[in-house]
Amino acid sequence: MVKQFIFVLCFIPAVMLAQSAYQDVRDGNQSYLNNQFDESIHQYRASISKEEKPIQGFYNLGNAYYRQGNFKEATEYFKMAADRAENKEDKAKAYHNLGNSFFKQKELEKSIQAYKQALLNQPNDEESRYNLAYAQKMLQQQQQQQQQQQQEQEQEEQEQEQEEQEQEQEQEQEQQQEQQQEQEQQQQDQQKEQQQQQQQEQQVSRDDAERILEALNNKEKEVQEKLKKKKGKSVNVDIEKDW
Repeated sequence: MVKQFIFVLCFIPAVMLAQSAYQDVRDGNQSYLNNQFDESIHQYRASISKEEKPIQGFYNLGNAYYRQGNFKEATEYFKMAADRAENKEDKAKAYHNLGNSFFKQKELEKSIQAYKQALLNQPNDEESRYNLAYAQKMLQQQQQQQQQQQQEQEQEEQEQEQEEQEQEQEQEQEQQQEQQQEQEQQQQDQQKEQQQQQQQEQQVSRDDAERILEALNNKEKEVQEKLKKKKGKSVNVDIEKDW
């Protein structure tokens, strides 16, 4: 819950500059109460440009930005208000709203520190105490969620790594099977080639043997023919002698 710090000066300096700044703050407060936050921002900025020491302009400007949902700008002006606050009550209010701005930006650790500062300056502030407990609870849940997400991510990475290892093993097995099949095929091809070579050698040996045998037969025939011729001539020889 944002503390509505609509600051009304209890002392108006006689300096015209301070009077003008005060008027801008008062006009800004009225615009703020009417939910005219753009106009109130313009008026608060005008007051700051004329007189920076009072915190009301910074504080209410932070409130206006907060109502617009511009929590980053609200944070900056609540910081300025806390730094410029001259009493603990004002500091506590500024730190409380600073914690709210951090909370809206999901910066829980910074939010917790701001609420603690608010309680240091105003220990009896139940709103700051409640917001502190709530922010601490949200931080604990956030940390548990992050831890769970980290565990799930680690488990997912482990499963993915295991899956990749299984895929690598399958690929290795497939490669080994392919290599084994290639080796078996090579062995079969070699055996087939050896068998063909042996058959060719056997065929060549048979052919050679047949040629040799045929040559021997032809030689034998030639010899027989020669013998026949010689025998024929011996029969025809005239053995009678002339006297």
